[in-house]
Amino acid sequence: MNKPMPQADITIVGAGLVGALLGLQLARRLPDHSVQVLEAQPTLTQFNPSAVDPRVVALTEHSVDLLQAVGVWGRLASARVSPYTKMDVWDAEGTGRIQFDADSVEREQLGFIVENSLVVSELQQALSYQPNVQLCMGQRVKQLLLPESDAEDNFGQVQLILESGEKSATQLLLAADGAHSSIRTLAGIDARESDCHQQGIVTTITTERPHGQVARQRFMATGPLALLPLTTGAQGYQCSIVWSADTDCASNIMALDDHAFCEALTRASEGCLGQVTHADARFSFPLWQRHALTYYKPGLALVGDAAHSIHPLAGQGVNLGLKDVGALVGEIERALARDLPLGCMATLRRYQRARRADNRATLGAMAGFQQLFGADAHLLRWLRNEGLRQVDRQPLLKRFLINKAMGVNS
Repeated sequence: MNKPMPQADITIVGAGLVGALLGLQLARRLPDHSVQVLEAQPTLTQFNPSAVDPRVVALTEHSVDLLQAVGVWGRLASARVSPYTKMDVWDAEGTGRIQFDADSVEREQLGFIVENSLVVSELQQALSYQPNVQLCMGQRVKQLLLPESDAEDNFGQVQLILESGEKSATQLLLAADGAHSSIRTLAGIDARESDCHQQGIVTTITTERPHGQVARQRFMATGPLALLPLTTGAQGYQCSIVWSADTDCASNIMALDDHAFCEALTRASEGCLGQVTHADARFSFPLWQRHALTYYKPGLALVGDAAHSIHPLAGQGVNLGLKDVGALVGEIERALARDLPLGCMATLRRYQRARRADNRATLGAMAGFQQLFGADAHLLRWLRNEGLRQVDRQPLLKRFLINKAMGVNS
């Protein structure tokens, strides 16, 4: 779209959901600073209203607040968002079940299911109209030179060389370029990686009975299945699914023809919505958990999946990334109010303190859930089923868990 600027106050690599929102937040709240966003994809993301994007995100109230703050949420809501008011979670290997209801926390909904391409397209369009933002499509970083010292009084610029051969410099580089972040690699930041030994299968399905705005998740020994309600032309009969299955099992599922897949999905969901009558094209991807050993280096911070990627069983990946956005923008504003330069190491350390522990705890919890619900031992099956039943009987605990998941205070 545009040639990179020779120099920018802040450069963001990655214009996906997290990177685009980060750019928009910074541009709106720091109008006197220049923001450059480099995106590897050659063209802006386009949303197709006549089809359903198989990749969806489940947005919490906190995430919606961030989108409202930059004026994007209203356009999303008028286009196509799918609120869910209840959540039903149960164990395939027993009778344990837990149900969450928005009414119990005096909310209209627990969250929203939104197609990823819709959110990204609206954010990128908003970025392209922002006067202090330059959105550069089809640009990849080839080399990176960070300031040599991390001393508090050293605020040298970050030097970038792009694959196009063009050069750019910035006071602060923010990496939002995903789980396989090239910036993280170029900066020499290691990450702890854990192969979940599962594949995630996503598609859009039509069911015999309406979903009733209820998000459903069934835990099986081979992995969890989530059915996420969509408000589309099917008038409540469509769901987006995320079926996480052990690698061999997933390969077998992907090899099924459409009819056999619908039959297998009906069985896997215990027919909770009747027969699965149709499935769109299926896509699969390997599931890993990653966590960067540090979120920053001199002049650089990692955000979203570049810093941490998580098993999708609780749908918290994007929301964790958007929490990063809120924390980082807040710390940058705080630093500038104290006349500290962009890229100040104290600012980046505060950002890491604000987010790394929470992200680590969530990653640990997801890994624990995967192991617990994948275990076949009789005692563990009894413990997890009894645990679900006991939690379901504790209204105050359920209220706490709902508010925690929604990102709001109890």
